[in-house]
Amino acid sequence: MYALTHCLLYTGNRELKNHALIVEGSKIVDVVPEERLGQDFQRLDCQGYAVAPGFIDLQLNGCGGVMFNDAIAPATLDVMHHTNLKSGTTSFLPTLITTSDEAMQTALEVVRRYRESHRDSVLGLHLEGPYLNPKRKGIHEGRYVRPPESEMVSAIAQAGPDVVKLVTLAPEQTPPEQIQQLAAAGILVSAGHTDATYEEAMAGFDAGIQMVTHLFNAMSPWQGRQPGVVGATFSRGNVYAGIIVDGHHVHFASVRLAQKILRDRLILVTDATPPVGTQMDSFIIGGQEVFYRDGKCVSAEGTLGGSALTLIEAVANCVRHVGISLGEALRMATLNPARAIGCDDRLGLLAPNYRANLVLFDANFAVKGVMDQGHLHAFSSDLADAAAVLV
Repeated sequence: MYALTHCLLYTGNRELKNHALIVEGSKIVDVVPEERLGQDFQRLDCQGYAVAPGFIDLQLNGCGGVMFNDAIAPATLDVMHHTNLKSGTTSFLPTLITTSDEAMQTALEVVRRYRESHRDSVLGLHLEGPYLNPKRKGIHEGRYVRPPESEMVSAIAQAGPDVVKLVTLAPEQTPPEQIQQLAAAGILVSAGHTDATYEEAMAGFDAGIQMVTHLFNAMSPWQGRQPGVVGATFSRGNVYAGIIVDGHHVHFASVRLAQKILRDRLILVTDATPPVGTQMDSFIIGGQEVFYRDGKCVSAEGTLGGSALTLIEAVANCVRHVGISLGEALRMATLNPARAIGCDDRLGLLAPNYRANLVLFDANFAVKGVMDQGHLHAFSSDLADAAAVLV
Protein backbone atom coordinates (compact mmCIF):
# COMPACT_ATOMS: atom_id res chain seq x y z
CA MET A 1 0.00 0.00 0.00
CA TYR A 2 1.28 3.45 -0.90
CA ALA A 3 -0.03 6.92 -1.70
CA LEU A 4 0.30 9.05 -4.80
CA THR A 5 1.06 12.56 -3.57
CA HIS A 6 2.09 15.96 -4.95
CA CYS A 7 -0.45 15.79 -7.76
CA LEU A 8 -3.71 17.31 -8.97
CA LEU A 9 -6.42 14.65 -8.82
CA TYR A 10 -9.27 14.59 -11.31
CA THR A 11 -11.50 12.01 -9.67
CA GLY A 12 -14.33 12.17 -12.21
CA ASN A 13 -16.44 14.15 -9.77
CA ARG A 14 -14.01 16.64 -8.27
CA GLU A 15 -10.68 18.37 -8.81
CA LEU A 16 -8.58 17.92 -5.66
CA LYS A 17 -5.36 19.58 -4.60
CA ASN A 18 -3.28 18.51 -1.62
CA HIS A 19 -4.92 15.10 -1.61
CA ALA A 20 -3.42 11.63 -1.83
CA LEU A 21 -4.62 8.61 -3.75
CA ILE A 22 -3.99 5.42 -1.79
CA VAL A 23 -3.38 2.28 -3.87
CA GLU A 24 -3.01 -1.32 -2.80
CA GLY A 25 -2.44 -4.01 -5.39
CA SER A 26 -4.75 -3.47 -8.34
CA LYS A 27 -7.30 -1.31 -6.50
CA ILE A 28 -7.74 2.19 -5.17
CA VAL A 29 -8.19 2.15 -1.41
CA ASP A 30 -9.08 5.77 -0.70
CA VAL A 31 -8.66 9.45 -1.54
CA VAL A 32 -7.65 11.49 1.51
CA PRO A 33 -6.08 14.85 2.38
CA GLU A 34 -2.28 14.49 2.35
CA GLU A 35 -2.11 15.79 5.92
CA ARG A 36 -3.89 12.63 7.09
CA LEU A 37 -1.06 10.39 5.91
CA GLY A 38 1.29 9.23 8.62
CA GLN A 39 4.96 10.14 8.34
CA ASP A 40 5.90 6.52 7.68
CA PHE A 41 3.33 6.02 4.92
CA GLN A 42 5.00 5.14 1.61
CA ARG A 43 4.55 7.86 -0.98
CA LEU A 44 5.01 8.24 -4.71
CA ASP A 45 5.86 11.84 -5.54
CA CYS A 46 3.92 12.55 -8.72
CA GLN A 47 5.95 15.66 -9.53
CA GLY A 48 2.93 17.94 -9.64
CA TYR A 49 1.34 16.09 -12.56
CA ALA A 50 -2.39 15.74 -13.11
CA VAL A 51 -3.76 12.29 -12.25
CA ALA A 52 -6.99 11.01 -13.81
CA PRO A 53 -8.68 7.65 -14.37
CA GLY A 54 -7.20 5.66 -17.23
CA PHE A 55 -8.85 6.41 -20.56
CA ILE A 56 -11.43 4.05 -22.08
CA ASP A 57 -11.63 3.84 -25.88
CA LEU A 58 -14.82 2.32 -27.31
CA GLN A 59 -13.63 2.39 -30.93
CA LEU A 60 -10.11 1.20 -31.68
CA ASN A 61 -9.41 -0.50 -35.00
CA GLY A 62 -5.70 -0.84 -34.41
CA CYS A 63 -2.49 0.88 -33.33
CA GLY A 64 1.17 0.08 -32.90
CA GLY A 65 1.38 -1.13 -36.50
CA VAL A 66 -1.41 -3.72 -36.20
CA MET A 67 -5.04 -3.86 -37.25
CA PHE A 68 -7.49 -6.19 -35.51
CA ASN A 69 -9.18 -7.07 -38.81
CA ASP A 70 -5.84 -8.15 -40.27
CA ALA A 71 -4.80 -10.45 -37.44
CA ILE A 72 -7.64 -11.53 -35.17
CA ALA A 73 -5.43 -12.96 -32.47
CA PRO A 74 -4.38 -12.42 -28.83
CA ALA A 75 -0.98 -11.09 -29.95
CA THR A 76 -2.74 -8.24 -31.78
CA LEU A 77 -4.65 -7.32 -28.63
CA ASP A 78 -1.39 -7.37 -26.67
CA VAL A 79 0.21 -4.90 -29.08
CA MET A 80 -2.84 -2.65 -29.02
CA HIS A 81 -2.95 -2.61 -25.22
CA HIS A 82 0.74 -1.86 -24.72
CA THR A 83 0.62 0.86 -27.38
CA ASN A 84 -2.44 2.35 -25.69
CA LEU A 85 -0.69 2.60 -22.34
CA LYS A 86 1.83 5.10 -23.73
CA SER A 87 -0.98 7.59 -24.31
CA GLY A 88 -2.96 6.88 -21.14
CA THR A 89 -5.59 4.43 -22.42
CA THR A 90 -5.89 1.47 -20.08
CA SER A 91 -9.10 -0.14 -21.41
CA PHE A 92 -10.56 -0.48 -24.88
CA LEU A 93 -12.94 -2.24 -27.22
CA PRO A 94 -11.05 -3.81 -30.13
CA THR A 95 -13.13 -2.88 -33.14
CA LEU A 96 -13.79 -5.34 -35.96
CA ILE A 97 -15.08 -3.50 -38.99
CA THR A 98 -17.25 -5.02 -41.72
CA THR A 99 -16.04 -8.51 -42.61
CA SER A 100 -17.21 -12.10 -43.10
CA ASP A 101 -19.24 -14.18 -40.66
CA GLU A 102 -16.22 -16.48 -40.26
CA ALA A 103 -14.00 -13.60 -39.17
CA MET A 104 -16.69 -12.38 -36.80
CA GLN A 105 -16.95 -15.83 -35.21
CA THR A 106 -13.17 -15.92 -34.80
CA ALA A 107 -13.24 -12.51 -33.13
CA LEU A 108 -15.94 -13.64 -30.71
CA GLU A 109 -13.81 -16.58 -29.60
CA VAL A 110 -10.53 -14.63 -29.42
CA VAL A 111 -12.07 -11.89 -27.28
CA ARG A 112 -13.87 -14.40 -25.07
CA ARG A 113 -10.63 -16.21 -24.27
CA TYR A 114 -8.55 -13.05 -23.96
CA ARG A 115 -10.92 -11.56 -21.42
CA GLU A 116 -10.45 -14.55 -19.13
CA SER A 117 -7.08 -13.05 -18.13
CA HIS A 118 -7.37 -9.43 -19.35
CA ARG A 119 -10.86 -8.50 -18.22
CA ASP A 120 -10.21 -4.82 -17.56
CA SER A 121 -7.86 -4.26 -20.49
CA VAL A 122 -10.15 -5.51 -23.24
CA LEU A 123 -13.68 -4.73 -22.11
CA GLY A 124 -15.32 -6.57 -24.98
CA LEU A 125 -15.64 -6.50 -28.74
CA HIS A 126 -17.03 -3.68 -30.88
CA LEU A 127 -18.56 -5.03 -34.07
CA GLU A 128 -18.73 -2.05 -36.43
CA GLY A 129 -20.77 -3.57 -39.24
CA PRO A 130 -21.49 -5.43 -41.38
CA TYR A 131 -25.17 -4.43 -41.11
CA LEU A 132 -24.65 -0.96 -42.57
CA ASN A 133 -26.16 1.19 -45.28
CA PRO A 134 -24.05 0.84 -48.45
CA LYS A 135 -24.61 4.55 -49.17
CA ARG A 136 -22.77 5.42 -45.94
CA LYS A 137 -20.21 2.61 -45.78
CA GLY A 138 -17.23 4.99 -45.86
CA ILE A 139 -14.01 2.99 -45.96
CA HIS A 140 -15.74 -0.31 -45.12
CA GLU A 141 -15.39 -3.03 -47.73
CA GLY A 142 -18.56 -2.98 -49.82
CA ARG A 143 -18.61 -6.68 -50.69
CA TYR A 144 -19.15 -7.55 -47.03
CA VAL A 145 -21.82 -4.94 -46.25
CA ARG A 146 -25.06 -6.93 -46.02
CA PRO A 147 -28.44 -7.23 -44.31
CA PRO A 148 -28.44 -9.05 -40.96
CA GLU A 149 -29.04 -12.79 -40.93
CA SER A 150 -30.82 -14.32 -37.95
CA GLU A 151 -28.20 -17.02 -37.32
CA MET A 152 -25.31 -14.58 -36.92
CA VAL A 153 -27.38 -12.08 -34.94
CA SER A 154 -28.36 -14.91 -32.58
CA ALA A 155 -24.70 -15.91 -32.21
CA ILE A 156 -23.78 -12.34 -31.24
CA ALA A 157 -26.66 -12.13 -28.78
CA GLN A 158 -25.75 -15.49 -27.29
CA ALA A 159 -22.14 -14.35 -26.78
CA GLY A 160 -23.58 -11.52 -24.71
CA PRO A 161 -21.96 -8.42 -23.21
CA ASP A 162 -19.08 -10.34 -21.64
CA VAL A 163 -17.81 -10.83 -25.19
CA VAL A 164 -19.59 -8.24 -27.36
CA LYS A 165 -20.04 -4.87 -25.72
CA LEU A 166 -21.05 -2.80 -28.73
CA VAL A 167 -22.60 -3.38 -32.15
CA THR A 168 -22.78 -0.61 -34.76
CA LEU A 169 -25.53 -1.02 -37.36
CA ALA A 170 -27.81 1.01 -39.60
CA PRO A 171 -31.31 1.05 -38.07
CA GLU A 172 -33.00 1.39 -41.46
CA GLN A 173 -31.24 -1.80 -42.61
CA THR A 174 -32.01 -3.84 -39.49
CA PRO A 175 -35.42 -5.21 -38.45
CA PRO A 176 -36.56 -3.81 -35.07
CA GLU A 177 -36.85 -7.31 -33.60
CA GLN A 178 -33.13 -7.94 -34.23
CA ILE A 179 -32.20 -4.65 -32.58
CA GLN A 180 -34.40 -5.70 -29.65
CA GLN A 181 -32.71 -9.11 -29.56
CA LEU A 182 -29.24 -7.58 -29.22
CA ALA A 183 -30.35 -4.98 -26.68
CA ALA A 184 -32.20 -7.60 -24.61
CA ALA A 185 -28.96 -9.60 -24.45
CA GLY A 186 -27.28 -6.62 -22.74
CA ILE A 187 -25.29 -5.47 -25.77
CA LEU A 188 -25.06 -1.73 -26.43
CA VAL A 189 -26.48 -1.14 -29.92
CA SER A 190 -25.26 1.92 -31.80
CA ALA A 191 -26.47 3.59 -34.98
CA GLY A 192 -23.70 4.20 -37.48
CA HIS A 193 -22.90 4.20 -41.19
CA THR A 194 -26.55 4.99 -41.64
CA ASP A 195 -28.70 7.05 -43.99
CA ALA A 196 -31.74 6.82 -41.72
CA THR A 197 -34.31 9.56 -41.72
CA TYR A 198 -35.16 11.26 -38.45
CA GLU A 199 -38.20 9.01 -38.14
CA GLU A 200 -36.21 5.84 -38.86
CA ALA A 201 -33.56 6.83 -36.34
CA MET A 202 -36.18 7.50 -33.66
CA ALA A 203 -37.78 4.12 -34.39
CA GLY A 204 -34.35 2.55 -33.95
CA PHE A 205 -33.97 4.26 -30.59
CA ASP A 206 -37.40 2.97 -29.61
CA ALA A 207 -36.26 -0.56 -30.55
CA GLY A 208 -33.25 -0.38 -28.24
CA ILE A 209 -30.46 1.63 -29.89
CA GLN A 210 -28.78 3.71 -27.17
CA MET A 211 -25.73 5.18 -28.91
CA VAL A 212 -24.52 6.59 -32.22
CA THR A 213 -21.10 5.83 -33.67
CA HIS A 214 -18.76 8.72 -34.59
CA LEU A 215 -21.38 11.45 -34.47
CA PHE A 216 -21.66 13.53 -37.69
CA ASN A 217 -19.55 11.05 -39.69
CA ALA A 218 -21.09 8.45 -42.05
CA MET A 219 -24.67 9.38 -41.12
CA SER A 220 -27.53 11.49 -42.42
CA PRO A 221 -26.87 15.10 -41.37
CA TRP A 222 -28.97 17.58 -39.44
CA GLN A 223 -30.85 19.82 -41.88
CA GLY A 224 -33.78 22.13 -41.42
CA ARG A 225 -36.35 19.98 -43.22
CA GLN A 226 -34.58 16.65 -42.66
CA PRO A 227 -33.11 16.37 -39.14
CA GLY A 228 -31.59 12.95 -39.92
CA VAL A 229 -29.69 10.82 -37.42
CA VAL A 230 -27.86 13.81 -35.95
CA GLY A 231 -31.12 15.63 -35.24
CA ALA A 232 -32.64 12.47 -33.76
CA THR A 233 -29.61 12.05 -31.48
CA PHE A 234 -29.94 15.62 -30.24
CA SER A 235 -33.67 15.07 -29.66
CA ARG A 236 -33.31 11.99 -27.49
CA GLY A 237 -32.42 12.31 -23.82
CA ASN A 238 -30.91 8.87 -23.26
CA VAL A 239 -28.66 8.30 -26.27
CA TYR A 240 -24.86 8.36 -26.05
CA ALA A 241 -22.66 9.48 -28.91
CA GLY A 242 -19.05 8.81 -29.73
CA ILE A 243 -17.15 11.61 -31.44
CA ILE A 244 -13.70 11.85 -33.07
CA VAL A 245 -12.07 15.12 -31.98
CA ASP A 246 -9.03 15.24 -34.23
CA GLY A 247 -9.94 18.40 -36.14
CA HIS A 248 -10.41 16.39 -39.36
CA HIS A 249 -13.54 14.31 -38.78
CA VAL A 250 -15.62 17.02 -37.11
CA HIS A 251 -15.34 20.80 -36.97
CA PHE A 252 -14.51 21.97 -33.46
CA ALA A 253 -17.61 24.20 -33.46
CA SER A 254 -19.75 21.11 -34.07
CA VAL A 255 -18.04 19.37 -31.15
CA ARG A 256 -18.85 22.38 -28.98
CA LEU A 257 -22.51 22.28 -29.97
CA ALA A 258 -22.76 18.54 -29.42
CA GLN A 259 -21.26 18.84 -25.95
CA LYS A 260 -23.69 21.59 -24.98
CA ILE A 261 -26.63 19.42 -26.02
CA LEU A 262 -25.50 15.91 -25.01
CA ARG A 263 -23.29 16.83 -22.02
CA ASP A 264 -22.45 13.64 -20.09
CA ARG A 265 -23.62 11.45 -23.00
CA LEU A 266 -20.82 12.57 -25.33
CA ILE A 267 -17.87 10.16 -25.51
CA LEU A 268 -14.41 10.69 -26.96
CA VAL A 269 -13.32 7.87 -29.27
CA THR A 270 -10.25 7.60 -31.47
CA ASP A 271 -11.27 5.29 -34.36
CA ALA A 272 -7.51 4.72 -34.37
CA THR A 273 -5.59 2.72 -36.96
CA PRO A 274 -2.09 1.18 -37.25
CA PRO A 275 -0.04 4.42 -37.60
CA VAL A 276 -0.65 5.35 -33.94
CA GLY A 277 2.61 4.78 -32.06
CA THR A 278 4.57 4.07 -35.26
CA GLN A 279 6.18 5.81 -38.25
CA MET A 280 3.87 4.13 -40.79
CA ASP A 281 2.74 6.25 -43.71
CA SER A 282 0.19 3.85 -45.23
CA PHE A 283 -1.87 0.78 -44.36
CA ILE A 284 -4.76 -1.30 -45.66
CA ILE A 285 -8.29 -0.98 -44.31
CA GLY A 286 -11.51 -2.20 -45.88
CA GLY A 287 -9.51 -3.54 -48.83
CA GLN A 288 -8.14 -0.08 -49.65
CA GLU A 289 -4.78 1.54 -49.08
CA VAL A 290 -5.03 4.48 -46.72
CA PHE A 291 -2.29 7.10 -46.47
CA TYR A 292 -1.28 8.89 -43.29
CA ARG A 293 -0.49 12.52 -44.11
CA ASP A 294 -0.42 15.58 -41.86
CA GLY A 295 -2.27 13.83 -39.06
CA LYS A 296 -5.05 12.56 -41.33
CA CYS A 297 -5.76 9.05 -42.69
CA VAL A 298 -7.29 9.16 -46.20
CA SER A 299 -7.62 6.89 -49.21
CA ALA A 300 -6.51 7.90 -52.69
CA GLU A 301 -10.14 8.98 -53.31
CA GLY A 302 -10.08 11.21 -50.24
CA THR A 303 -12.24 9.02 -47.98
CA LEU A 304 -11.33 9.19 -44.32
CA GLY A 305 -10.06 5.80 -43.13
CA GLY A 306 -10.04 5.96 -39.35
CA SER A 307 -7.62 8.25 -37.55
CA ALA A 308 -4.20 8.49 -36.00
CA LEU A 309 -5.64 10.03 -32.84
CA THR A 310 -4.99 9.14 -29.19
CA LEU A 311 -7.36 9.96 -26.36
CA ILE A 312 -4.89 12.29 -24.64
CA GLU A 313 -4.77 14.26 -27.91
CA ALA A 314 -8.56 14.27 -28.08
CA VAL A 315 -8.72 15.61 -24.51
CA ALA A 316 -6.16 18.29 -25.36
CA ASN A 317 -8.13 19.30 -28.47
CA CYS A 318 -11.31 19.61 -26.39
CA VAL A 319 -9.58 21.97 -23.98
CA ARG A 320 -7.50 23.97 -26.47
CA HIS A 321 -9.84 24.24 -29.45
CA VAL A 322 -13.37 23.48 -28.27
CA GLY A 323 -13.33 25.35 -24.94
CA ILE A 324 -14.39 22.42 -22.79
CA SER A 325 -13.01 22.35 -19.25
CA LEU A 326 -10.29 19.82 -18.52
CA GLY A 327 -12.44 18.03 -15.95
CA GLU A 328 -15.27 17.60 -18.46
CA ALA A 329 -12.95 16.56 -21.27
CA LEU A 330 -11.48 13.88 -19.01
CA ARG A 331 -14.96 12.59 -18.15
CA MET A 332 -15.63 12.28 -21.88
CA ALA A 333 -12.71 9.84 -22.06
CA THR A 334 -13.33 8.00 -18.78
CA LEU A 335 -16.61 8.08 -16.87
CA ASN A 336 -18.92 8.68 -19.84
CA PRO A 337 -17.74 5.61 -21.81
CA ALA A 338 -17.69 3.53 -18.61
CA ARG A 339 -21.34 4.40 -18.00
CA ALA A 340 -22.31 3.72 -21.60
CA ILE A 341 -21.06 0.13 -21.48
CA GLY A 342 -21.98 -0.52 -17.85
CA CYS A 343 -18.56 -0.83 -16.23
CA ASP A 344 -18.72 2.36 -14.17
CA ASP A 345 -18.89 0.22 -11.01
CA ARG A 346 -15.12 -0.32 -11.28
CA LEU A 347 -13.75 1.98 -14.01
CA GLY A 348 -13.95 5.67 -14.84
CA LEU A 349 -13.49 7.17 -11.37
CA LEU A 350 -10.78 7.65 -8.77
CA ALA A 351 -12.70 6.17 -5.86
CA PRO A 352 -12.40 3.38 -3.25
CA ASN A 353 -12.61 -0.15 -4.69
CA TYR A 354 -12.14 1.06 -8.27
CA ARG A 355 -9.35 -0.37 -10.42
CA ALA A 356 -6.02 1.38 -10.06
CA ASN A 357 -6.04 2.43 -13.72
CA LEU A 358 -4.57 5.93 -13.90
CA VAL A 359 -2.94 8.36 -16.29
CA LEU A 360 -0.43 11.00 -15.19
CA PHE A 361 0.19 13.96 -17.52
CA ASP A 362 1.67 17.45 -17.43
CA ALA A 363 0.28 20.88 -18.33
CA ASN A 364 1.17 20.29 -21.99
CA PHE A 365 -0.82 17.01 -22.08
CA ALA A 366 2.32 14.91 -22.30
CA VAL A 367 1.69 11.52 -20.67
CA LYS A 368 4.36 11.00 -18.02
CA GLY A 369 3.13 7.70 -16.65
CA VAL A 370 0.24 5.28 -16.50
CA MET A 371 -0.92 2.80 -13.91
CA ASP A 372 -2.43 -0.38 -15.32
CA GLN A 373 -4.30 -2.29 -12.61
CA GLY A 374 -1.82 -1.07 -10.01
CA HIS A 375 1.32 -1.58 -12.10
CA LEU A 376 3.11 1.71 -12.75
CA HIS A 377 4.70 2.45 -16.13
CA ALA A 378 6.84 5.59 -15.80
CA PHE A 379 7.62 7.39 -19.05
CA SER A 380 9.63 10.25 -17.55
CA SER A 381 12.90 10.02 -15.62
CA ASP A 382 11.64 12.08 -12.67
CA LEU A 383 8.64 9.80 -12.16
CA ALA A 384 10.79 6.70 -12.62
CA ASP A 385 13.23 7.99 -9.99
CA ALA A 386 10.36 8.69 -7.57
CA ALA A 387 8.98 5.17 -8.12
CA ALA A 388 12.38 3.60 -7.56
CA VAL A 389 12.35 4.55 -3.86
CA LEU A 390 9.21 2.52 -3.20
CA VAL A 391 10.03 -0.74 -1.44
